[in-house]
Amino acid sequence: MRTGNTIAAIATAVGAGGISIIRISGGQALETAEKVLDKSIAGVPSHTIHLRRVVDEGEILDQVLVTVMRAPRSYTGEDTVEINCHGGPLVTERVLEAVFKAGALPAEPGEFSKRAFLNGKMDLSQAEAVMDVIDAKNRYALKAGISQLNGRLSEAVRHLRGLILDETAWIEAALDDPEHYDLTGYPEELSLKTEAMIRELDGLLKNADSGRVMKEGISTVILGKPNAGKSSLLNLLAGSERAIVTEIAGTTRDTLTEHIRLAGLSLNLTDTAGIRESDDQVERIGVERARAAAADADLLLVVIDSSSGLAEDDTEILASAEGKNAIVLLNKSDLGNVSPALYEEVKKRTSHPVIIFSAKEGTGLPEMEQELKDMFYRGEIDFNDQIYITNARHKDALRNARNSLLEVRKSIEAGMPEDFFSIDLMDAYEALGTITGETVGEDVIERIFEKFCTGK
Repeated sequence: MRTGNTIAAIATAVGAGGISIIRISGGQALETAEKVLDKSIAGVPSHTIHLRRVVDEGEILDQVLVTVMRAPRSYTGEDTVEINCHGGPLVTERVLEAVFKAGALPAEPGEFSKRAFLNGKMDLSQAEAVMDVIDAKNRYALKAGISQLNGRLSEAVRHLRGLILDETAWIEAALDDPEHYDLTGYPEELSLKTEAMIRELDGLLKNADSGRVMKEGISTVILGKPNAGKSSLLNLLAGSERAIVTEIAGTTRDTLTEHIRLAGLSLNLTDTAGIRESDDQVERIGVERARAAAADADLLLVVIDSSSGLAEDDTEILASAEGKNAIVLLNKSDLGNVSPALYEEVKKRTSHPVIIFSAKEGTGLPEMEQELKDMFYRGEIDFNDQIYITNARHKDALRNARNSLLEVRKSIEAGMPEDFFSIDLMDAYEALGTITGETVGEDVIERIFEKFCTGK
Protein backbone atom coordinates (compact mmCIF):
# COMPACT_ATOMS: atom_id res chain seq x y z
CA MET A 1 0.00 0.00 0.00
CA ARG A 2 1.51 3.30 -1.15
CA THR A 3 0.24 5.25 1.86
CA GLY A 4 3.03 7.81 1.68
CA ASN A 5 2.47 8.72 -1.94
CA THR A 6 0.16 11.21 -3.61
CA ILE A 7 -1.97 9.62 -6.31
CA ALA A 8 -4.17 10.94 -9.10
CA ALA A 9 -6.66 9.61 -11.64
CA ILE A 10 -9.64 10.60 -13.74
CA ALA A 11 -12.65 10.10 -11.43
CA THR A 12 -15.33 10.43 -14.12
CA ALA A 13 -16.18 8.32 -17.15
CA VAL A 14 -13.77 8.90 -20.02
CA GLY A 15 -15.46 10.51 -23.01
CA ALA A 16 -17.01 13.76 -24.18
CA GLY A 17 -19.12 15.43 -21.51
CA GLY A 18 -19.80 18.61 -19.61
CA ILE A 19 -16.99 18.14 -17.09
CA SER A 20 -14.27 15.70 -16.14
CA ILE A 21 -12.82 15.41 -12.65
CA ILE A 22 -9.16 14.75 -11.90
CA ARG A 23 -8.87 13.53 -8.30
CA ILE A 24 -5.60 14.00 -6.38
CA SER A 25 -5.18 12.46 -2.91
CA GLY A 26 -2.32 12.20 -0.45
CA GLY A 27 -0.07 14.19 1.82
CA GLN A 28 1.20 16.35 -1.06
CA ALA A 29 -2.14 16.78 -2.87
CA LEU A 30 -2.30 20.57 -2.44
CA GLU A 31 1.36 21.07 -3.28
CA THR A 32 0.99 18.91 -6.41
CA ALA A 33 -2.08 20.84 -7.56
CA GLU A 34 -0.29 24.15 -6.92
CA LYS A 35 2.36 23.24 -9.47
CA VAL A 36 -0.19 23.10 -12.31
CA LEU A 37 -2.40 26.06 -11.29
CA ASP A 38 -1.90 29.70 -12.14
CA LYS A 39 -2.83 30.89 -8.61
CA SER A 40 -2.09 29.44 -5.19
CA ILE A 41 -4.59 27.38 -3.18
CA ALA A 42 -2.26 26.94 -0.20
CA GLY A 43 -4.22 29.03 2.28
CA VAL A 44 -7.79 28.36 1.16
CA PRO A 45 -10.25 26.82 3.64
CA SER A 46 -11.32 23.20 3.32
CA HIS A 47 -14.38 22.35 1.26
CA THR A 48 -14.20 25.42 -0.95
CA ILE A 49 -14.17 25.78 -4.75
CA HIS A 50 -11.90 28.14 -6.67
CA LEU A 51 -11.66 29.31 -10.28
CA ARG A 52 -8.17 28.67 -11.68
CA ARG A 53 -6.31 27.88 -14.90
CA VAL A 54 -4.24 24.73 -15.45
CA VAL A 55 -0.85 25.59 -16.92
CA ASP A 56 1.76 23.18 -18.29
CA GLU A 57 5.16 24.65 -19.22
CA GLY A 58 3.61 28.07 -19.80
CA GLU A 59 0.72 26.75 -21.89
CA ILE A 60 -2.80 27.27 -20.54
CA LEU A 61 -4.58 23.91 -20.85
CA ASP A 62 -7.98 24.79 -19.43
CA GLN A 63 -9.98 27.03 -17.14
CA VAL A 64 -11.12 24.86 -14.22
CA LEU A 65 -12.86 24.76 -10.86
CA VAL A 66 -10.66 23.40 -8.07
CA THR A 67 -12.24 21.78 -5.00
CA VAL A 68 -10.08 21.56 -1.88
CA MET A 69 -10.86 19.04 0.90
CA ARG A 70 -8.38 18.87 3.73
CA ALA A 71 -7.74 15.78 5.84
CA PRO A 72 -9.47 14.11 7.54
CA ARG A 73 -12.70 15.51 6.06
CA SER A 74 -12.43 13.89 2.64
CA TYR A 75 -13.41 10.64 0.93
CA THR A 76 -9.98 9.09 1.50
CA GLY A 77 -9.28 10.76 4.83
CA GLU A 78 -6.28 12.49 3.21
CA ASP A 79 -5.80 15.93 1.70
CA THR A 80 -7.73 15.80 -1.56
CA VAL A 81 -7.96 18.15 -4.53
CA GLU A 82 -10.41 17.69 -7.38
CA ILE A 83 -9.81 19.58 -10.62
CA ASN A 84 -13.07 20.01 -12.54
CA CYS A 85 -12.06 20.60 -16.14
CA HIS A 86 -14.05 20.61 -19.38
CA GLY A 87 -15.14 17.13 -20.37
CA GLY A 88 -13.28 16.50 -23.61
CA PRO A 89 -11.00 13.43 -23.65
CA LEU A 90 -8.00 15.41 -24.94
CA VAL A 91 -8.13 18.22 -22.38
CA THR A 92 -8.74 15.72 -19.58
CA GLU A 93 -5.70 13.68 -20.55
CA ARG A 94 -3.53 16.82 -20.87
CA VAL A 95 -4.53 17.99 -17.37
CA LEU A 96 -3.88 14.53 -15.92
CA GLU A 97 -0.45 14.40 -17.59
CA ALA A 98 0.41 17.75 -16.07
CA VAL A 99 -0.57 16.45 -12.61
CA PHE A 100 1.66 13.40 -13.10
CA LYS A 101 4.55 15.64 -14.16
CA ALA A 102 3.98 17.61 -10.96
CA GLY A 103 4.74 14.50 -8.92
CA ALA A 104 1.54 12.47 -8.47
CA LEU A 105 1.55 8.75 -9.18
CA PRO A 106 -1.18 7.08 -11.26
CA ALA A 107 -3.82 5.64 -8.93
CA GLU A 108 -4.33 1.89 -9.03
CA PRO A 109 -7.85 0.44 -9.45
CA GLY A 110 -9.82 1.12 -6.28
CA GLU A 111 -6.93 2.88 -4.56
CA PHE A 112 -8.96 5.89 -3.41
CA SER A 113 -11.56 3.61 -1.80
CA LYS A 114 -8.81 1.40 -0.36
CA ARG A 115 -7.30 4.44 1.34
CA ALA A 116 -10.74 5.40 2.64
CA PHE A 117 -11.04 1.91 4.17
CA LEU A 118 -7.53 1.88 5.65
CA ASN A 119 -8.03 5.39 7.05
CA GLY A 120 -11.25 4.37 8.79
CA LYS A 121 -13.60 6.39 6.60
CA MET A 122 -15.63 3.28 5.80
CA ASP A 123 -15.52 -0.43 6.56
CA LEU A 124 -14.96 -3.14 3.97
CA SER A 125 -18.64 -3.90 3.35
CA GLN A 126 -19.29 -0.20 2.73
CA ALA A 127 -16.33 -0.01 0.35
CA GLU A 128 -17.70 -2.97 -1.61
CA ALA A 129 -21.09 -1.25 -1.68
CA VAL A 130 -19.47 1.63 -3.61
CA MET A 131 -19.04 -0.67 -6.61
CA ASP A 132 -22.51 -2.16 -6.06
CA VAL A 133 -23.97 1.33 -6.45
CA ILE A 134 -21.86 2.03 -9.54
CA ASP A 135 -22.75 -1.34 -11.13
CA ALA A 136 -26.44 -1.35 -10.15
CA LYS A 137 -28.55 -2.55 -13.08
CA ASN A 138 -31.95 -1.77 -11.55
CA ARG A 139 -33.49 0.37 -8.83
CA TYR A 140 -33.68 -2.55 -6.39
CA ALA A 141 -29.94 -3.25 -6.71
CA LEU A 142 -29.31 0.47 -6.30
CA LYS A 143 -31.42 0.57 -3.15
CA ALA A 144 -29.61 -2.44 -1.68
CA GLY A 145 -26.23 -0.87 -2.51
CA ILE A 146 -27.15 2.45 -0.91
CA SER A 147 -28.39 0.59 2.20
CA GLN A 148 -25.04 -1.15 2.59
CA LEU A 149 -23.13 2.03 1.79
CA ASN A 150 -25.02 3.71 4.64
CA GLY A 151 -23.86 0.96 6.99
CA ARG A 152 -27.01 -1.13 7.47
CA LEU A 153 -25.18 -4.45 7.10
CA SER A 154 -22.25 -3.17 9.17
CA GLU A 155 -24.61 -2.29 12.01
CA ALA A 156 -26.14 -5.76 12.00
CA VAL A 157 -22.71 -7.43 11.92
CA ARG A 158 -21.31 -5.28 14.72
CA HIS A 159 -24.39 -5.96 16.83
CA LEU A 160 -23.88 -9.72 16.48
CA ARG A 161 -20.15 -9.46 17.11
CA GLY A 162 -20.85 -7.45 20.25
CA LEU A 163 -23.19 -10.15 21.58
CA ILE A 164 -20.64 -12.87 20.83
CA LEU A 165 -17.82 -10.92 22.45
CA ASP A 166 -19.88 -10.35 25.61
CA GLU A 167 -20.43 -14.08 26.02
CA THR A 168 -16.80 -14.95 25.27
CA ALA A 169 -15.57 -12.37 27.80
CA TRP A 170 -17.93 -13.77 30.44
CA ILE A 171 -16.72 -17.31 29.90
CA GLU A 172 -13.05 -16.32 29.98
CA ALA A 173 -13.55 -14.23 33.12
CA ALA A 174 -15.37 -17.10 34.87
CA LEU A 175 -12.66 -19.60 33.96
CA ASP A 176 -9.92 -17.22 35.17
CA ASP A 177 -11.72 -16.17 38.37
CA PRO A 178 -14.21 -18.88 39.42
CA GLU A 179 -14.52 -17.40 42.91
CA HIS A 180 -16.27 -14.30 41.62
CA TYR A 181 -18.07 -15.67 38.53
CA ASP A 182 -20.56 -18.51 38.80
CA LEU A 183 -21.20 -20.60 35.66
CA THR A 184 -24.03 -22.57 37.23
CA GLY A 185 -26.92 -22.63 34.76
CA TYR A 186 -24.91 -20.65 32.23
CA PRO A 187 -25.03 -23.28 29.43
CA GLU A 188 -28.83 -23.06 29.38
CA GLU A 189 -28.64 -19.27 29.29
CA LEU A 190 -26.06 -19.33 26.50
CA SER A 191 -28.20 -21.81 24.56
CA LEU A 192 -31.08 -19.30 24.43
CA LYS A 193 -28.76 -16.47 23.38
CA THR A 194 -27.12 -18.66 20.73
CA GLU A 195 -30.50 -19.59 19.26
CA ALA A 196 -31.40 -15.88 19.03
CA MET A 197 -28.15 -15.14 17.18
CA ILE A 198 -28.72 -18.05 14.79
CA ARG A 199 -32.17 -16.66 14.02
CA GLU A 200 -30.64 -13.26 13.21
CA LEU A 201 -28.16 -14.91 10.84
CA ASP A 202 -30.96 -16.96 9.27
CA GLY A 203 -32.83 -13.72 8.61
CA LEU A 204 -29.84 -12.26 6.77
CA LEU A 205 -29.15 -15.46 4.83
CA LYS A 206 -32.80 -15.82 3.84
CA ASN A 207 -32.50 -12.67 1.72
CA ALA A 208 -29.19 -13.67 0.12
CA ASP A 209 -30.79 -15.22 -2.98
CA SER A 210 -32.98 -12.16 -3.47
CA GLY A 211 -29.87 -10.04 -3.03
CA ARG A 212 -28.04 -12.00 -5.71
CA VAL A 213 -30.98 -11.56 -8.06
CA MET A 214 -31.01 -7.81 -7.36
CA LYS A 215 -27.34 -7.47 -8.17
CA GLU A 216 -26.85 -9.92 -11.03
CA GLY A 217 -30.33 -10.01 -12.53
CA ILE A 218 -32.85 -12.85 -12.79
CA SER A 219 -31.51 -15.69 -14.91
CA THR A 220 -34.58 -16.26 -17.10
CA VAL A 221 -35.06 -18.98 -19.70
CA ILE A 222 -37.89 -19.06 -22.26
CA LEU A 223 -39.11 -22.61 -22.86
CA GLY A 224 -41.67 -24.02 -25.25
CA LYS A 225 -42.19 -26.27 -28.22
CA PRO A 226 -41.14 -25.04 -31.68
CA ASN A 227 -43.12 -22.11 -33.09
CA ALA A 228 -44.83 -21.34 -29.76
CA GLY A 229 -43.66 -17.73 -29.96
CA LYS A 230 -40.53 -17.81 -27.75
CA SER A 231 -38.43 -15.61 -30.02
CA SER A 232 -41.33 -13.19 -30.44
CA LEU A 233 -41.48 -12.94 -26.64
CA LEU A 234 -37.73 -12.18 -26.48
CA ASN A 235 -38.14 -9.47 -29.12
CA LEU A 236 -41.11 -7.97 -27.25
CA LEU A 237 -39.23 -7.80 -23.95
CA ALA A 238 -35.98 -6.59 -25.54
CA GLY A 239 -37.80 -3.91 -27.50
CA SER A 240 -36.02 -4.85 -30.74
CA GLU A 241 -35.74 -7.65 -33.29
CA ARG A 242 -33.04 -9.60 -31.43
CA ALA A 243 -34.20 -13.06 -32.52
CA ILE A 244 -35.18 -14.27 -35.98
CA VAL A 245 -38.91 -15.00 -36.19
CA THR A 246 -40.39 -17.10 -39.00
CA GLU A 247 -43.34 -19.41 -39.51
CA ILE A 248 -40.88 -22.31 -39.81
CA ALA A 249 -40.81 -24.44 -36.67
CA GLY A 250 -37.30 -24.91 -35.30
CA THR A 251 -35.86 -21.60 -36.54
CA THR A 252 -34.02 -21.06 -33.23
CA ARG A 253 -31.25 -23.69 -32.98
CA ASP A 254 -29.13 -22.25 -30.17
CA THR A 255 -29.51 -20.14 -27.05
CA LEU A 256 -29.61 -16.33 -27.36
CA THR A 257 -29.23 -14.19 -24.23
CA GLU A 258 -30.28 -10.56 -23.83
CA HIS A 259 -30.10 -8.37 -20.71
CA ILE A 260 -33.32 -6.41 -20.23
CA ARG A 261 -35.03 -4.30 -17.58
CA LEU A 262 -38.68 -5.00 -16.91
CA ALA A 263 -40.72 -3.03 -14.34
CA GLY A 264 -37.53 -2.10 -12.50
CA LEU A 265 -36.20 -5.68 -12.52
CA SER A 266 -33.15 -6.99 -14.37
CA LEU A 267 -33.62 -10.13 -16.44
CA ASN A 268 -30.83 -12.06 -18.13
CA LEU A 269 -33.25 -13.44 -20.70
CA THR A 270 -32.35 -16.51 -22.77
CA ASP A 271 -34.30 -17.69 -25.80
CA THR A 272 -33.88 -21.40 -26.50
CA ALA A 273 -34.49 -23.98 -29.19
CA GLY A 274 -37.98 -25.46 -29.23
CA ILE A 275 -38.28 -28.55 -27.03
CA ARG A 276 -39.19 -31.59 -29.14
CA GLU A 277 -37.77 -34.88 -30.36
CA SER A 278 -35.80 -34.43 -33.58
CA ASP A 279 -33.61 -36.41 -35.97
CA ASP A 280 -31.69 -33.24 -36.82
CA GLN A 281 -28.36 -33.39 -34.97
CA VAL A 282 -27.98 -29.58 -34.75
CA GLU A 283 -31.52 -29.19 -33.42
CA ARG A 284 -30.92 -31.95 -30.83
CA ILE A 285 -27.86 -30.08 -29.56
CA GLY A 286 -29.97 -26.92 -29.28
CA VAL A 287 -32.64 -28.79 -27.30
CA GLU A 288 -30.03 -30.16 -24.89
CA ARG A 289 -28.63 -26.67 -24.37
CA ALA A 290 -32.15 -25.42 -23.71
CA ARG A 291 -32.68 -28.07 -21.03
CA ALA A 292 -29.29 -27.32 -19.45
CA ALA A 293 -30.06 -23.58 -19.33
CA ALA A 294 -33.46 -24.30 -17.77
CA ALA A 295 -31.88 -26.44 -15.04
CA ASP A 296 -29.74 -23.50 -13.83
CA ALA A 297 -32.31 -20.73 -14.28
CA ASP A 298 -33.90 -18.58 -11.57
CA LEU A 299 -37.07 -18.28 -13.65
CA LEU A 300 -38.74 -20.15 -16.50
CA LEU A 301 -41.16 -18.51 -18.92
CA VAL A 302 -43.11 -21.41 -20.38
CA VAL A 303 -44.71 -20.42 -23.68
CA ILE A 304 -47.67 -22.44 -25.00
CA ASP A 305 -49.29 -21.86 -28.39
CA SER A 306 -52.94 -21.33 -27.40
CA SER A 307 -54.06 -21.51 -31.03
CA SER A 308 -53.06 -25.17 -31.38
CA GLY A 309 -54.15 -26.61 -28.04
CA LEU A 310 -52.07 -28.46 -25.44
CA ALA A 311 -49.57 -30.83 -27.07
CA GLU A 312 -47.59 -33.66 -25.49
CA ASP A 313 -44.42 -31.52 -25.66
CA ASP A 314 -46.23 -28.78 -23.72
CA THR A 315 -47.24 -31.27 -21.02
CA GLU A 316 -43.66 -32.48 -20.62
CA ILE A 317 -42.34 -28.92 -20.37
CA LEU A 318 -44.95 -28.05 -17.74
CA ALA A 319 -43.93 -31.09 -15.71
CA SER A 320 -40.24 -30.17 -15.93
CA ALA A 321 -41.01 -26.67 -14.61
CA GLU A 322 -42.51 -27.94 -11.35
CA GLY A 323 -40.38 -27.12 -8.35
CA LYS A 324 -38.97 -24.00 -10.04
CA ASN A 325 -40.01 -20.38 -10.32
CA ALA A 326 -42.07 -20.26 -13.50
CA ILE A 327 -44.79 -18.33 -15.30
CA VAL A 328 -46.91 -20.00 -17.98
CA LEU A 329 -47.91 -17.83 -20.95
CA LEU A 330 -50.80 -18.92 -23.18
CA ASN A 331 -49.43 -17.12 -26.22
CA LYS A 332 -51.00 -16.06 -29.53
CA SER A 333 -54.21 -14.82 -27.93
CA ASP A 334 -54.27 -12.27 -30.78
CA LEU A 335 -55.32 -15.10 -33.11
CA GLY A 336 -58.61 -15.56 -31.25
CA ASN A 337 -60.10 -15.98 -27.80
CA VAL A 338 -58.23 -18.53 -25.67
CA SER A 339 -60.48 -21.50 -25.04
CA PRO A 340 -61.67 -21.69 -21.38
CA ALA A 341 -61.21 -25.45 -21.63
CA LEU A 342 -57.53 -25.00 -22.59
CA TYR A 343 -56.99 -22.51 -19.78
CA GLU A 344 -58.49 -24.90 -17.22
CA GLU A 345 -56.53 -27.85 -18.62
CA VAL A 346 -53.25 -25.95 -18.27
CA LYS A 347 -54.19 -24.80 -14.75
CA LYS A 348 -54.71 -28.44 -13.77
CA ARG A 349 -51.25 -29.41 -14.99
CA THR A 350 -49.22 -26.68 -13.27
CA SER A 351 -48.95 -24.96 -9.91
CA HIS A 352 -47.59 -21.83 -11.55
CA PRO A 353 -49.41 -18.64 -12.62
CA VAL A 354 -51.06 -18.92 -16.05
CA ILE A 355 -51.46 -15.73 -18.10
CA ILE A 356 -53.32 -15.22 -21.36
CA PHE A 357 -50.68 -13.55 -23.52
CA SER A 358 -49.82 -12.17 -26.93
CA ALA A 359 -46.16 -11.58 -27.77
CA LYS A 360 -47.33 -9.81 -30.93
CA GLU A 361 -49.56 -7.24 -29.21
CA GLY A 362 -48.15 -7.22 -25.67
CA THR A 363 -51.36 -8.50 -24.11
CA GLY A 364 -50.72 -9.89 -20.62
CA LEU A 365 -47.39 -8.09 -20.16
CA PRO A 366 -48.52 -6.03 -17.11
CA GLU A 367 -49.79 -9.20 -15.44
CA MET A 368 -46.45 -10.92 -16.10
CA GLU A 369 -44.54 -7.98 -14.61
CA GLN A 370 -46.61 -8.12 -11.44
CA GLU A 371 -46.12 -11.86 -11.11
CA LEU A 372 -42.35 -11.33 -11.41
CA LYS A 373 -42.31 -8.76 -8.62
CA ASP A 374 -44.51 -10.89 -6.39
CA MET A 375 -42.42 -13.98 -7.08
CA PHE A 376 -38.99 -12.53 -6.36
CA TYR A 377 -39.67 -9.65 -4.00
CA ARG A 378 -43.09 -10.49 -2.62
CA GLY A 379 -44.18 -7.06 -3.80
CA GLU A 380 -42.62 -5.47 -0.70
CA ILE A 381 -39.09 -4.44 -1.60
CA ASP A 382 -39.88 -0.75 -2.00
CA PHE A 383 -41.55 -0.58 1.38
CA ASN A 384 -39.73 -2.90 3.78
CA ASP A 385 -36.60 -2.28 5.83
CA GLN A 386 -34.77 -5.57 5.31
CA ILE A 387 -31.06 -5.96 4.62
CA TYR A 388 -30.37 -7.76 1.36
CA ILE A 389 -27.09 -9.66 1.03
CA THR A 390 -25.81 -8.98 -2.48
CA ASN A 391 -22.22 -10.15 -2.07
CA ALA A 392 -21.16 -13.83 -2.25
CA ARG A 393 -18.27 -13.15 0.15
CA HIS A 394 -20.67 -11.78 2.75
CA LYS A 395 -23.00 -14.73 2.34
CA ASP A 396 -20.12 -17.16 2.85
CA ALA A 397 -19.01 -15.32 6.01
CA LEU A 398 -22.55 -15.36 7.44
CA ARG A 399 -22.84 -19.07 6.70
CA ASN A 400 -19.50 -19.75 8.42
CA ALA A 401 -20.59 -17.76 11.48
CA ARG A 402 -23.86 -19.69 11.62
CA ASN A 403 -22.03 -23.02 11.41
CA SER A 404 -19.78 -21.98 14.30
CA LEU A 405 -22.81 -21.09 16.42
CA LEU A 406 -24.35 -24.45 15.57
CA GLU A 407 -21.17 -26.03 17.00
CA VAL A 408 -21.71 -24.03 20.18
CA ARG A 409 -25.21 -25.47 20.39
CA LYS A 410 -23.87 -29.01 19.89
CA SER A 411 -21.27 -28.50 22.64
CA ILE A 412 -23.94 -27.28 25.04
CA GLU A 413 -26.19 -30.25 24.26
CA ALA A 414 -23.24 -32.64 24.75
CA GLY A 415 -22.43 -31.12 28.14
CA MET A 416 -18.94 -30.02 27.10
CA PRO A 417 -16.81 -27.72 29.31
CA GLU A 418 -17.38 -23.99 28.89
CA ASP A 419 -13.99 -23.37 27.24
CA PHE A 420 -15.27 -25.35 24.23
CA PHE A 421 -18.03 -22.75 23.86
CA SER A 422 -15.59 -19.86 23.63
CA ILE A 423 -13.57 -21.53 20.83
CA ASP A 424 -16.58 -21.73 18.50
CA LEU A 425 -17.91 -18.36 19.62
CA MET A 426 -14.63 -16.75 18.59
CA ASP A 427 -14.75 -18.57 15.25
CA ALA A 428 -18.16 -16.96 14.64
CA TYR A 429 -16.75 -13.60 15.77
CA GLU A 430 -13.84 -13.88 13.33
CA ALA A 431 -16.09 -14.94 10.44
CA LEU A 432 -18.35 -11.93 10.90
CA GLY A 433 -15.31 -9.67 11.13
CA THR A 434 -14.33 -10.57 7.58
CA ILE A 435 -17.46 -8.77 6.34
CA THR A 436 -16.47 -5.41 7.81
CA GLY A 437 -12.75 -5.99 7.31
CA GLU A 438 -11.84 -6.17 10.98
CA THR A 439 -10.43 -9.70 10.71
CA VAL A 440 -9.58 -9.97 7.02
CA GLY A 441 -6.16 -10.59 5.52
CA GLU A 442 -4.29 -8.20 3.26
CA ASP A 443 -4.54 -10.59 0.32
CA VAL A 444 -8.36 -10.49 0.51
CA ILE A 445 -8.32 -6.70 0.64
CA GLU A 446 -6.10 -6.58 -2.44
CA ARG A 447 -8.41 -8.92 -4.38
CA ILE A 448 -11.46 -6.86 -3.47
CA PHE A 449 -10.09 -3.46 -4.48
CA GLU A 450 -8.40 -4.63 -7.68
CA LYS A 451 -11.91 -5.22 -9.06
CA PHE A 452 -12.75 -1.52 -8.67
CA CYS A 453 -12.57 0.96 -11.51
CA THR A 454 -9.60 3.31 -11.66
CA GLY A 455 -10.52 6.67 -10.13
CA LYS A 456 -12.69 5.13 -7.43
